[in-house]
Amino acid sequence: MFETGFNLVLIVLGFGVLIFVHEAGHFLAAKWAGIRTEVFAIGMGTAVVSWRKGIGFAWGSTHDRVVARAGRAAHELSREQLEQYEIGCTEYSLRWLPIGGFVKMLGQDDADPSNVSTDPGSYNVCPIGKRMVVVSAGVVANILLAIGLFIVAFMIGVQSEMPVVGEVSSRMPAGTVRAVNADALGVTTVGLKPGDVITRIDGKPVRTFVDVRIASAMARPGHVLSIEVDRPGVTEPLLFRIEPEKDATGLLGIGIDPGRSNRLYDDGEFVREILQEIGLAESGVVPGMQLIAAGGKPLETYEQFRSIVRELDGKPVATVWSAVDGSGRPTGDAIALDVDVSLTYQVLWYAQPIPEVEQNVEPGLLGLTPLVRIGTVHRGPNQDVLQTGDVILRIGSIDGPRSAQLRGELARWRGGEIEMVLLRDGREVQLTADVDRKGHLNIEIGHAWDLPLIAEPMTRLGVAGSDGESIDSPVAGLMLMGRSRIDAVNDTPVTDWSSLNDALRRNTQVALLAGESASITLTVTHPTPGRESETMILELSADEVAGLGELVWTSDLSPYLFEPLYTTLTASGNPARAAVMGFQETWKVVVMTYLTIDRLVRGSVGVEQIRGPVGIVHIGAQVADRGFTYLVFFLGIISVNLAVINFLPIPIVDGGLFLFLIYEKLKGNPPPPAFQNAATILGMALIATVLLVVTWNDLVRLVG
Repeated sequence: MFETGFNLVLIVLGFGVLIFVHEAGHFLAAKWAGIRTEVFAIGMGTAVVSWRKGIGFAWGSTHDRVVARAGRAAHELSREQLEQYEIGCTEYSLRWLPIGGFVKMLGQDDADPSNVSTDPGSYNVCPIGKRMVVVSAGVVANILLAIGLFIVAFMIGVQSEMPVVGEVSSRMPAGTVRAVNADALGVTTVGLKPGDVITRIDGKPVRTFVDVRIASAMARPGHVLSIEVDRPGVTEPLLFRIEPEKDATGLLGIGIDPGRSNRLYDDGEFVREILQEIGLAESGVVPGMQLIAAGGKPLETYEQFRSIVRELDGKPVATVWSAVDGSGRPTGDAIALDVDVSLTYQVLWYAQPIPEVEQNVEPGLLGLTPLVRIGTVHRGPNQDVLQTGDVILRIGSIDGPRSAQLRGELARWRGGEIEMVLLRDGREVQLTADVDRKGHLNIEIGHAWDLPLIAEPMTRLGVAGSDGESIDSPVAGLMLMGRSRIDAVNDTPVTDWSSLNDALRRNTQVALLAGESASITLTVTHPTPGRESETMILELSADEVAGLGELVWTSDLSPYLFEPLYTTLTASGNPARAAVMGFQETWKVVVMTYLTIDRLVRGSVGVEQIRGPVGIVHIGAQVADRGFTYLVFFLGIISVNLAVINFLPIPIVDGGLFLFLIYEKLKGNPPPPAFQNAATILGMALIATVLLVVTWNDLVRLVG
């Protein structure tokens, strides 16, 4: 709690520095231009504390003390009169609302453009060229500060995720697209694979995984990325052409996560809970430890562990764990224990996508998929109706719904009530649930892998990576229904999906080695009133047998328990190199900020993805946890964003004022006060609306 509070203070102070530098740019430029500055304020609203030369510090404003000494307010006195009373022109103040700052100059009033002055030191009397310098000086100051912050960060070294592929989503483009030069290089697999190293995107070098995320998230809608990949064992780079799609976050992506190290995360209850669930915590494995060996081989990455799991072909994996010291070296006594493994499942694509469902795929085997199990039931109208662990037997008009069918049916009943039949504690329960306007029950869903029951079989399957091609599934000719129970494969009993998976593989092993087709027997109990049992013959082609043989073994040790692989971006103590890197990073962030605005307009980035003050402070506090360098780098990024946003052509910010000056230069007169007033009100309304929306999104994220 103390560290979190301290980090928040650091971030607030950091923002204060960024705002101070911005306003100092305006202030110093105004002094250079000979413009009289009346107020230099950090924050908005009324003053908390202020200081004025000749008056000193005051709680609130120095206004009353000036009036008491001179008989009039400071802005009513000339420079000569202020000097006579030994009073400074400028009041420096800290305001109550920490959302910005301002420099008030004589003759420049955003709220009342007609409030001008004939004083030689007023803003409106100053030549237009100098006023342009004054207006843009805050942006320039923030850009220069960002360059300086990036130089400091690169002199020390900034850790970032390596552009190594970890998890690949079979439902996203990265898992379904075949390399353009796959045949020439003898590559038969589809999609990117764990361990691949992304080297270039659209011809530009890739240094970090952040570059990959930015390239996909900022891609123009419909644009196909050219991605070059180095793969171990392949002599030349593989070339993939991938069109990003919106992922679960609402951003465009290709469906990959960064490669993982062999070290567990050391920050939170999540890792501890998972270790407890899979039985490693009781053996002494705790967050922050390293998996230093598996199967008798030393480890450095999670991908190496994954390969060892698959090589052992179903055998438990002997692992060795160790605590690490501050420099990451193993320390203390090692912990040796076995980790259980299980088989993965096939990815089954729908031949006809279900309307209003983004992910039209299911996990399963040969066209068979598990029933849907309800996970967490969130607060809402169904919190006392549905329960964690319920298995959905029927919903609406669908008996034995698959997960995508469930989502499609809910979309049809959005804003209404839907009839459901659930399996709860071994008995069937009928009830009515409320569907919200988005077509949700406000629950998390998973799969009932522990039950040998099937959802409605998929009789026709789409072909991954093809353009609408589909084929009959292996179970298309069988008279199977949703909620049927698989009792045996040949003479091998089936008690859950894991045993079904294993039984299918073992009973087709001979055919797999011979490269032949196979014929196996399924014993099935139908969901009819009499629970009739039947034996069915399942014919599998050689390709379908090979598909079962390609299923790999995996462990309960999720890659998301482990820290990513990091690379250090550093100038290696070379100030000139750090300066170049600082300029490059500043330019990249400027471009990305403008691209983000462009993608907001195009719709490929949603407003819900944009952070406001609350969200930025929250992220900043998390960044501060990672150390001083990350904090400096983060503040550099925010400084660039502050500069870009301030120079947008929106009335009330610097960019809008600059446009007014261009108009005045071309026309010989400033825009009419009525127009300036209307534009200012519109600009304020726009900024206030955006601020309210992003703040609401920030609060929803924090509460959620």
